[in-house]
Amino acid sequence: MTNQALSKGSAQEFSFPIRVYYEDTDAGGVVFYANYLKFFERARTEWLRFLGVNQSNLVKSEKVIFVVVGTQVEYKSPAHLDDSLMIRSRLTRVGNASVNFEQVCERDGLVLVKSNIQVCSVNTETFKAMPIPASIRTLLLSVQDNQ
Repeated sequence: MTNQALSKGSAQEFSFPIRVYYEDTDAGGVVFYANYLKFFERARTEWLRFLGVNQSNLVKSEKVIFVVVGTQVEYKSPAHLDDSLMIRSRLTRVGNASVNFEQVCERDGLVLVKSNIQVCSVNTETFKAMPIPASIRTLLLSVQDNQ
């Protein structure tokens, strides 16, 4: 599987494929509920990378990291070992210091998990909220879903 770019027809949505490995499952043979948050994190990171945002460079040049400050997750159906999943991500709000994402985990078009995740821009020295660097905020505003 390869990463898909921003999906055709919508500059606001990013699709990222995930394969379920044994380490992702629990004793019942399904994906452990907290692992969906890891899948969503990977998709957000790859989206930023696709947009040209290198988080390691941000730490060095801007002294900023992005941290999750809120999650809302709805589990609808389980994923299993070897399933091929698609994580779909879109920005729903870009604020001064935080952004909100809607992320969905699908298998063959069936929604398994839905989430709303808020990420905040934080200073690496004080760990206090700080404005998102202007160039990145402008970039995020350009791909925000305004629906």
